[in-house]
Amino acid sequence: MPVFSKVGMRFSTQTLLLQLGVVLLVVLLSGAVHAWLVYGRIGDEAENQALTLARTVAADPDIRTGVQEISKEEGTPPADVLAVGPLQAAAEAVRVRTGALFVVITDETGLRLAHPDLARLGERVSTDPSVALAGKEITTRNTGTLGPSAGAKVPVYSPDAAGTIVGEVSVGYSVESLSNSLARDIVPIAFTAGGALLAGVLASFLLRHRLQRLTLGLEPEEISTLVHDQVAVLQGVDDGVIGIAADGRISVFNAAASRLLDLPDATGQDWATAGVPEQLKQLTQPAARDAEPVELVAGGRVLVASARKAWHRKEDLGWVVMLRDRTELQQLTRQLDAVGTMSTALRAQRHEFANQLHTIAGFMSIGQHDSAKEYLARISATGPLKFPVEQAELLQDPYLQAFIGAKGVEASERGVSLRVGPETMVRGHVADPQDVTTVLGNLIDNAVSAAVAGSAADRWVEVELLDDAGRLHLVVGDSGDGLGAADPEDIFTEGFTTSAQPVRSGAGQGLGLALVRQLARRRGGDVRVLEHGSEGGPGAVFMATIPGVMDEGPTSSTEREDRSG
Repeated sequence: MPVFSKVGMRFSTQTLLLQLGVVLLVVLLSGAVHAWLVYGRIGDEAENQALTLARTVAADPDIRTGVQEISKEEGTPPADVLAVGPLQAAAEAVRVRTGALFVVITDETGLRLAHPDLARLGERVSTDPSVALAGKEITTRNTGTLGPSAGAKVPVYSPDAAGTIVGEVSVGYSVESLSNSLARDIVPIAFTAGGALLAGVLASFLLRHRLQRLTLGLEPEEISTLVHDQVAVLQGVDDGVIGIAADGRISVFNAAASRLLDLPDATGQDWATAGVPEQLKQLTQPAARDAEPVELVAGGRVLVASARKAWHRKEDLGWVVMLRDRTELQQLTRQLDAVGTMSTALRAQRHEFANQLHTIAGFMSIGQHDSAKEYLARISATGPLKFPVEQAELLQDPYLQAFIGAKGVEASERGVSLRVGPETMVRGHVADPQDVTTVLGNLIDNAVSAAVAGSAADRWVEVELLDDAGRLHLVVGDSGDGLGAADPEDIFTEGFTTSAQPVRSGAGQGLGLALVRQLARRRGGDVRVLEHGSEGGPGAVFMATIPGVMDEGPTSSTEREDRSG
C-alpha cells in the first residue's frame, strides 16, 4: 500500500479557503460594478435635471428680455451693476430653490451676466459656450471655477419674432452632491453584498462537509492512486467486466466489455434500460443467482457470460458480469474441421491420382502421345479431383471448389448428396475466406443436418452462389422437413435449434444462424429465410448476402453486364 503524505494543509481546507476567496472577490466586484452603475445613473439624472432647469430659465420671458436688452447695449455693464440687476436676482433665486451648484447667464459673446460669485460677473465663462451659442443644447461634466459639476448649456433666444440667439444659460450640480446621493444608495448595496458573502461562506462550509463525507476523508492523492489501480486492473484484462450497483446503475463498464459487445461505454446508465443483450440482464435476476454461464452472440462474437452477486459483509454491492470471448476458438475449430475434411477428401482421392498417373505413363510407354494429350486435356477441364459434388465445375474460384468439395465429402459420409445449383455463377475470387467459411459452412452444416433428420428418401443439399460487384450471394436449400411451426425470425435468436438433443452450455449449439446473421449485417448484408419448407420436403431455403468478400475476376464488361441482367 502506498504511503500518503499528511504534511501541509488538507485539501478540504484549501478548497474552503479558495471558495471563500472566490466568494469575496465576486462580492467585491459585484458591489463595485453596482456602485459604478449607480454613480453613472445619478450623474445622468443630474445632467437631465440640469438640462430641464436650464431650459426653464432660458425660456423665461423676463430672462430673454433682460439678456436681449444687455446685448443691444454697447459693451457689458459693470459687475456692480450686474450684481443688483434682475438677471442676477432671478438666477440666484432659481439656484437657491433647486439646490444647483450654479445658474449662469451669459450674453452672445460668453460674458457672464449672472453668476453665484459676484466677482466673476462680466468675465468670460471658464467652459466653452460655443455649442449653446450655436443654437444646440448640450450636457456636460467638467470642472469650472466652482469645482467639478454635471450640468447643461441651453441657448437663450430673443423674445421677438426674429428669435435670434442673444446668450446662453448654464446650470450645474456639484459632483459632491452626487457622491452624497451615492453614499445614501450604497447602503442597500453594502447590505446585499454582506448577505451574499455570508451565504457564500455558509455554502462553502456545507460543501466542505459533504466533500469529506463523500470521499471518506481521503485526500486527492489517495483517491488518484485508487482510481489508477482500478483502471490498471479493469483495462488490463481481456475479459469484459460489467459492474451493476445495488441501485441498478452501471458503475463499471471496461474497455473489453465495450469491445466484445460492440457498444459505447455505458457507465452511469440504468441496467434495466441499457442496450446490452437481454441474456445478460436475465443473469442478474434474483432467481438466476446460481445460474450457469450462458453463450450468446453479440457484436459478431460468440461470448460466454457469467454473473456473480457481490457482497461486502452484509451490504449488497450489486452484480458483477464477466464476458469471455470464444469467437476465435470457434473459428479455429471450424477451420480445423474444414482442413480435416479436405485432408480426408485428398486421402480418398490418392488412388485416383495414382491411376491417372499410371494411365498417362502407359500411354507414353506405348507411344500413344495423342491419347495422352487428350487424357490430360480432359483432366484439366474437369479438375484433378472428383469431389462428390454435382456441377462443381460452375465454381471458378479454387477456394470455393475446395471448400464445397470438402463439405461434399462430409455430406456424402452422412448419406446426403451436395450439389451446386445450375444458376451458380462465380467469376471472381474470394478475398475474405474466413467470413465466407463461417457463413457458408454454417448454412451447409445446418442443411445437411436437416436433410439427415428429414423424412424424404432422397437426401440432398443444393447450394447456389452468385457474385456481383464484390458481393457474394448464397442460397442453400435441403430435402428436410422445413422449419415446422417455428417463426422464421426466431431461428436467428441465440439458443434456437431443431436438434432433438437438449442444448448444452458451452457446446456452441443454437449459435450458428445468429452468428452468421450478425456477421453478414455487420458487413452491410443479411441472412434470411426464403422458403419455410414443408414436411416431407423440400425443406427450408436460406439466402445470405455478404458484401466485400469477393475480388472481381478477369471478366469482360460484356460478361459483367450479362450477369447483372
